Amino acid sequence: MKDTYLNLACYQFADLDDLPALRAHLLAEGRRLDMRGTILLTTEGVNVMLSGLEANARAFAAVLRAVPGLEAMHIKESRSAEHGFNRFLVKIKNETITFRQPGIRPADGRAATVSPETLARWLDDGRDDDGRDVVIIDTRNDFEVQVGHFHNAINPHISKFTELPAALEAHRPQLAGKRIVTYCTGGIRCEKAALWMDAHGYENVVQLDGGVLDYFEHTGGKHWDGELFVFDRRVSVTTDLQPGSWEQDFGSRTVRQRTAAATTTPAAS
Repeated sequence: MKDTYLNLACYQFADLDDLPALRAHLLAEGRRLDMRGTILLTTEGVNVMLSGLEANARAFAAVLRAVPGLEAMHIKESRSAEHGFNRFLVKIKNETITFRQPGIRPADGRAATVSPETLARWLDDGRDDDGRDVVIIDTRNDFEVQVGHFHNAINPHISKFTELPAALEAHRPQLAGKRIVTYCTGGIRCEKAALWMDAHGYENVVQLDGGVLDYFEHTGGKHWDGELFVFDRRVSVTTDLQPGSWEQDFGSRTVRQRTAAATTTPAAS
């Protein structure tokens, strides 16, 4: 029977102490379990993208949840036939995802959320539960949007997350009075984005809880066009979380479909 690998994607905002000791502990446990991928450790929490044999990955998930502050961390799983990464790294960083907005401290309180099931219903109806029009904002990089996106989502056309605040300002007039939903792959970027928007005068902002990975798992990908870019060897996954049809030049970050060179999904407007 062929081995099954689990790909783990998760984050948790929490005040973490003694990062060097925590790094040493996670490195030792990850090497023992032959995990691969990257863990970013910061004083504001963790950002995790890993792969491992199914039993080993579940054992390492338990190691992560044993860290004070990470007990309730939601870990998203998808399967593949091989490791998703080449090596195992644990890095100490300033932020879980570089945003350079020092006033945003997610550990002090989460952004408001919408569940995958509720968002799918809102998109079916064309409005939220209060009758507001729904506007979806993609907080990912342009090359990720090329692989797939929510139908009619706003694409701010950014090449890195730090560009998002300035890019959003151009869309402020069209967002007034509407329900704003931010989304990203696993939730970390759209949560920071929602907190920033709320702090800067945007109203009725929620983030997609669990990101697109959870949305696929719970809704089958309704209202999604294309596939989802992921940051591992698979490059993309389908709406049923199976390996997709895209490939990437990791130097230039350009993406294309394996089955037809330079075939792309039309980007969101």
